[in-house]
Amino acid sequence: MNRIEDQVLDCFPSGSYALSALLRLMDIVECDQVPTAAVECRIQPRLLINPEFVKRHANTPERLLMLVMHELHHVLLGHTTLFRTVTHTDNFVFDCVINALITRMFPHEEHFSFLTEFYTDKRFPECLLRPPSNWSGLPVTTVPEGILGLEHDQKTKVAEVYRGLYSETGVTYQEVHDILPRLLDERGVSTIPLLGGHDVDGASGGNIEGRSPVLFDVVRSIVEEWPQPPDPIKGRSLADILSEETVSTRSVPSNRATLRKLFMKIAGQGTNGRVRRVGDDMISVPTPIPHLDRRAGVLRALGTEPLLYTGPATIRRRKPSAERVHIYIDVSGSMNGIKGAIYGAVIDCREWVHPRVHLFSNAIADISHDELRNGIVKSTGGTDVACIAQHMDSNGVHRACIITDGWVGKPRGGHQATLSKAKLGVAYAGTSTNRDDLSSVADHVSNLTL
Repeated sequence: MNRIEDQVLDCFPSGSYALSALLRLMDIVECDQVPTAAVECRIQPRLLINPEFVKRHANTPERLLMLVMHELHHVLLGHTTLFRTVTHTDNFVFDCVINALITRMFPHEEHFSFLTEFYTDKRFPECLLRPPSNWSGLPVTTVPEGILGLEHDQKTKVAEVYRGLYSETGVTYQEVHDILPRLLDERGVSTIPLLGGHDVDGASGGNIEGRSPVLFDVVRSIVEEWPQPPDPIKGRSLADILSEETVSTRSVPSNRATLRKLFMKIAGQGTNGRVRRVGDDMISVPTPIPHLDRRAGVLRALGTEPLLYTGPATIRRRKPSAERVHIYIDVSGSMNGIKGAIYGAVIDCREWVHPRVHLFSNAIADISHDELRNGIVKSTGGTDVACIAQHMDSNGVHRACIITDGWVGKPRGGHQATLSKAKLGVAYAGTSTNRDDLSSVADHVSNLTL
């Protein structure tokens, strides 16, 4: 075990945060080619830490913990999915939110002094990256000197955003993002040093589930165990931003057949369902051919020979046969490139599908069949199975199918109970699928060819 690995081990409380799983998964390496720290999100991930930076700025276990936590949050949140083209301003916004989050998680000076000593409060916008000096964990009443130097209208808006970062009112990523372009250009933001790695191969490079799925799963479990802020704060998860786009739908016959078979297993059988299928149906018709029926028996008892009898006949017609299925389509960032094929497959089986199709990421967005046909996508960029369980529980959904690559998180507690009680099918799609998260709740499983 090298020296920097020893230090990282010591900075985490003993037996906490699933540290053993993290250390088994990634190498912790001293590297002077990164300015602070970075996670290489590849098949064999590495946590790279600059020892000189640690010596100068993170020379206590508490400060080193803040540096490592900052970088791991980039892995968990997949921040590059929030904006289509990531700029220096976007990376700056990500760090503002992460720094505020980890500071509120550990509101003690021995922890957040890492930020207050690294960033000055006398310059804007650098002052947004740190809490106030001598912060006590209570709502902010004063603002940094760097904000006080702005013009009056600008100062009022920026001060409101800054107070929101460190108070229970909260702000969204977009609110932080919106105040910057009006006040400075890209060159002005790019001169401010940021923590962690922001390159295309690093933790904020997007599609981490695909590039290093095991790393993503382990880091997710670690952060789930971290202490949370005492009150809910907006702008702390991907669910706070719901963006809209369109995709071109395309039909693949094999997917149509695969989904139809899966829907038939989930929908069940019954004569009161909304799904109608063509089949043989028995009806009664008048016929001159003698048959045993009640009317003919009564007429014969009265001494009259009936002219017509009631007899059975078989016809082919559409009749109710099953319940429609609620479809939950994964529209997170890891599904980019295959959403159009998924939409096409669902449209081909629309007679089996509930009138409202449920798109899910970190939140549920309902769309109609017409919107599905037009390729409407509403997504936060992240993924969380909890929103599916909550939606099913609130709306009494008992028959459902989830179309996903499987990186949705393992359902726990009441969420697992809700999914387990339902008749649930899972159709896996994508080049890198994870079958572990939903294995305990899926009744039927299929694979889509995309």
